[in-house]
Amino acid sequence: MNHFFAYLSRLKLIKRWGLMRNVTPENSQEHSWQVATIAHALGLIQVRLFGGNVNANKAAVLALYHDASEVITGDLPTPVKYANNVIRDAYHALEENACGTLLSMLPKELVEGYEPLLAPYNSPETELVHIADKICAYLKCIEEERCGNSEFAVARLSIEKILYQYEEERPEVAYFLEHFVPSFTLTLDELS
Repeated sequence: MNHFFAYLSRLKLIKRWGLMRNVTPENSQEHSWQVATIAHALGLIQVRLFGGNVNANKAAVLALYHDASEVITGDLPTPVKYANNVIRDAYHALEENACGTLLSMLPKELVEGYEPLLAPYNSPETELVHIADKICAYLKCIEEERCGNSEFAVARLSIEKILYQYEEERPEVAYFLEHFVPSFTLTLDELS
């Protein structure tokens, strides 16, 4: 019996933004799906509009697994995770160990196929996942503020600074922020 997928299905139980009051709770499973759709979009925008050379499908799959270790570690809040180098390094080691634990739940014939997803090497696709993750955090802040929750205002400003840097260097990010993000401020009636 292999427990890999049963464990992954529990990502829906891992709550995100644990130190902040949330109007709309978010879990790691739905977050991973949103990161995957945005990473995929960033890849397609880069290739089709700006002549880039990235695999959008690979970015999407990497994004689906980018927080898989949280099924074992939980979602450690960013201010805690990066409070200092000792905590950051210890958490990265914990994530690596959790990924190893997940890989050990697979039949040995499948490990090689999942290892690059759970412990990816740096690539243009992993960079897109990282950026998509930031965009998703930004969208969460927008959503919470739209619901009257000022708890996310400082986080939104902090993430905006990071995204502004990406905008200057990465046309696909600028394009996504200009053409898709404004819709997240609209109501359902306005979207219709």
